Order: sequence, then C-alpha cells, then structure tokens
Amino acid sequence: GSKEMFEGLYAYDKWDWETKYPVIKLSLGGCNVSSKEELEEKLRDLVLENASELKVQLTTESTRSSLMFRDLIRRTHDTYNQFVVILIDEYDKPLLDNIECDNLEQIQVALQSFYSEIKDNDAFVKFGFITGISKFSQMSFFSHLNNLTDITLDPAYATITGYTQADLEGVFDEFLEGVDLDEVRRWYNGYNFLGTPVYNPFDVLTFFDQGNVFKNYWWNTGRQSFLTHMLEKRNYYLPNLENIEVGSEILDAFNINDINLVALLWQSGYLTFDTVSQNPISKEFSYKMKVPNLEIQSSLNLLFSNYLTGNLTQDIRPRTDILMALYEHKFDLVEQSIHTLFSSIVYDNYTGNNRCNFEGYYASVIFAYISALGVPVIAEDHSNMGRADMTMFLPNSIIVIEFKIDMPSEAAIEQIKTKKYCEKYANDGRDIYMIGMSFDSEQRNIIEFDWQTFS
Repeated sequence: GSKEMFEGLYAYDKWDWETKYPVIKLSLGGCNVSSKEELEEKLRDLVLENASELKVQLTTESTRSSLMFRDLIRRTHDTYNQFVVILIDEYDKPLLDNIECDNLEQIQVALQSFYSEIKDNDAFVKFGFITGISKFSQMSFFSHLNNLTDITLDPAYATITGYTQADLEGVFDEFLEGVDLDEVRRWYNGYNFLGTPVYNPFDVLTFFDQGNVFKNYWWNTGRQSFLTHMLEKRNYYLPNLENIEVGSEILDAFNINDINLVALLWQSGYLTFDTVSQNPISKEFSYKMKVPNLEIQSSLNLLFSNYLTGNLTQDIRPRTDILMALYEHKFDLVEQSIHTLFSSIVYDNYTGNNRCNFEGYYASVIFAYISALGVPVIAEDHSNMGRADMTMFLPNSIIVIEFKIDMPSEAAIEQIKTKKYCEKYANDGRDIYMIGMSFDSEQRNIIEFDWQTFS
C-alpha cells in the first residue's frame, strides 16, 4: 500500500490505496538443504519470521511446517480481518539443489505438503504469486494447487522480467555516453517470452555500475551444478541445443522424475525462443530454441567444454591459439591444436561410458571449445541437400566442418561437396573453407585432417 512508490506510474491514480492486505512473503533463495529434515526446519523458520513481522500469534502446537503455514494464513486473516496475499520466491530451489540426489523425492513430498495449504485455505487468500526457475508439472508437484494461472508464456507479460530496448535507451540514457549499444545488445539482450526481446536486468545494472566493462555478470551469480549433475548421468549431443526444435509438451512442464535437459535449460534462462510456428493441420506449436546472447554462449559452452574434457579448457590460451589459427587459415596448426586437446583428456574421462565411440562426442568438444570464445557456430547446419555437422563464422571466412569416426577424412570432404553444404553461403563475400576431420575410436584422437577452399 505504499502509494508514494508508484508516483509517475500507471497504477498511481488507478488503485484504491486505502485498502491494504497483509502479505506473507516466503523466499527460499537462502534455503540450502540436503534432507527433508533440514527443509522442514527452514520452512518452520520462514513461517515464524512472517508471524513475527506481521505480529501474529500462532495457535498451533504442531511443529510440522505445513500445519504452521496453515495457521499463519488463517491467523493473519483473522488478525487483520482481511484477505491475505502470499508471495513465494524461488519455490523450487530445494528441488534444484538436490536434482540428482537420492533424497529428491522426500524433499518433493515435503514441499508438496507445504504448498498445498495455499489451495486448502484459499478462502482466506486474496492473491498469490509464485516464482522460480523451473515449472514442475501440476501432476507431479502442484497436484493440489491446481488453481494457478501460468504467465510464463503469456505475451501480455513478455517484458515483465527484463528491460526492452526502449527501456535501455530511455530510462538509462544518462549512462549511455560512449557505450556501444550493439555490443550491449549482443552481450545481454535476446531473452524472448513470445513478445519483445528483453535484456537481463542484473547484467545491465551491473554493467553500468562496473564502468561499462563487458563480463558474464549474471552467469557468475547462478548455480550451474545441477547442469553438471545431469550431464554426468546422461549423454547429450550438446551442439543440438543451439538448433533444437521442441513442442509445447516439452516446455509446458517437466516431471521431477524425468527431467528434460532442454526444458531445464530454457526454464533456467540458458535457452530462449528463436522462432515459433504452428502446424496448419494439427494446430500444434513448435519452438525453435537458441542461446540468448554472448554471455550465455561463452559461459554455457565453457561449462560443457570443461565437463567433456575434464576441466582442461579453463586455460584460455590454447583456445585463443586455435581461434587465431582458424582466423589466419593456418590449418596445420588447427590440426595440431585439436590433437593436443584430445591427447590431454585423461583416460578417466572415458571410464564408465562409451562416448569415444560416437562422432557426436568429438563434435561436442570442438563445438563447446570454440563457442566458449564467443565465435558464432551453427551445429547441424541445414541446407536443401542435408545438414553439415558444423559451420563457423569468422570475420574473414566461413568454415564448414564434417566429422567422421573410423573413416577417412576424404569422405567428409566429399560429403560436403556432394551435399553442396557451402552453396548457401556463396554470396556472403567471405572466403569459404571445407574441413574434414576423422577420429579414431581406439586412439580417441584425430587421425586425419583435410581442408579445401570452396569456390
């Protein structure tokens, strides 16, 4: 009910400021737990903190967090003789922190029991707003709380979580002197919720605060451990993530017992929408995904690269060396750098899996290795004759790459020619090169490397 905070905004003269509602605010951002018992303790503390803030005397003698939450809602309503507003932030953090742990199901049950009190006591609730990284399906998580309206993909709310280009140039105009707006857009814009693309607000504010220095500000505040846990247990062809098309059933939600990596990456901000299309017959929607901006491209692929190589790629010098060799078209040095990279991957990195037998593994390593430097790369680059394994876009050239395993590299070059992968770029103006790489599954390294120019 703080009217003065809304002066100059749309709601200022359109809201009844005399009517005020008591607010229960639960933030699970600091809820670092690894067991059901620890979660119960944290939830009880949150309930007690709200009771103290609202000056509400709880009447229940139970120590169960769900029953204490029920008592808080009802006692707040009775104390103020008014409906209650409930705000929950990072509702899913205890789940994501334990996403690949044996105790996940117990934590899920405890949260279900706690949140179900909102629905069971909706006669006392005016409004509820729940935010989090992930959207767990109502069947698996919010089975009792089935009166929610999901606004994640509602175009009316498409810009609610970020700054638009108009916001950046209008609200922050006094900070923009000498700032390259195109570069700011490349680094921090690109998030799309079926409306106007938006900037990450944390990045924008920190960028201005840090003297207009481009860095991966938001990434460094996040929790990426759950991604690593998923990669360790499941095999993914990582380059596909930058060019994947999925249906609504993937993005609508995911079941806690069958988590889809694409859904998790989208819901946690590492993928966003590129284009949306609707089948004219079935009327079903499909969504082509992309990495939103340079910050996420470089950080996410460095994470993937470190995972695939056993943290070899933390030293940036070998990666910048291979980038300069590509830029200068010194392909013999490119081959040497790739050979050194795979020679450095320790044997333990292959233990318990057969990734070295798959072409996609070698492609994934090189894709992540190069993309982490911010180089535009397309995996599975489609044309009318097929799709090239990988296409790199450098300022002075375009490089089309085909990978083979336990086969001659000449076959890779021949495939590029036969399928005419390069022709779509014939009018680009840059030099075009074709590279064929062949890997040996026993040696786990590159054994043949051929390149030719395209004209």
